[in-house]
Amino acid sequence: MSERLQKLIANAGYGSRRWAERLIEQGRISINNKEAKLGDKALVIDKVTIDGRLIDLQRYAEEETKVLILNKQAGVICSNKDEEGRKSVFDFLPKNSRWVMVGRLDLNTSGLLLFTNNGDLANKLMHPSSEVDREYAVRVLGKVEDQHINQLTSGIELDDGFAKFHKVTFAGGDGANRWYHVVVREGRKREVRRLWEALEFKVSRLIRIRFGDIRLPDNLRANESEYLKPKQVQSLLNSVKLKA
Repeated sequence: MSERLQKLIANAGYGSRRWAERLIEQGRISINNKEAKLGDKALVIDKVTIDGRLIDLQRYAEEETKVLILNKQAGVICSNKDEEGRKSVFDFLPKNSRWVMVGRLDLNTSGLLLFTNNGDLANKLMHPSSEVDREYAVRVLGKVEDQHINQLTSGIELDDGFAKFHKVTFAGGDGANRWYHVVVREGRKREVRRLWEALEFKVSRLIRIRFGDIRLPDNLRANESEYLKPKQVQSLLNSVKLKA
């Protein structure tokens, strides 16, 4: 059965669907010696090249879906390569599979990151239409009043559009720094920080503690990873209407 080209490339572990779409738009991918266009479909047995190099669309066709959880440390990057030589989250993953990252965390944010060998699952979990909860523990400098909470949950216009927290809960703290748990349902860049900063609060720590029903385990040390249990993987697949 033929599939959209970007889906086949993602399932084979070469990158996300969005990454493949960008390459197609740039004219860097071909199918059977013809330049690919967005919307093209292919079979796993077709000859597909990226920048002239043949890729194998079948290499993970029969692999069971796996999902890893990593406790990212602040200062670790989410890219595969870095010109400054900084540590990458991919340095801490098992080498027995290829991993697609589900969303990102910025350099100074720590906490829960998901990785999977199923490109289709990663794409659906990241897509805004899935509306997956992302919960963060955030330490805020400044006195937060009820009116600020109302603004944050009603919505604020940021430079890339309207955004809001779906839930804000006080989580303790004394003095100038207070902890809050906040929930967003998009993966926009620095969204949590920008919402607080829009009201002139400074975020001094930010930790992702939950993605959907998956919580960051209390006993998982910084930069350590563990596999999700089969029931948890099945729950993720069910949440985006995918088969195992």
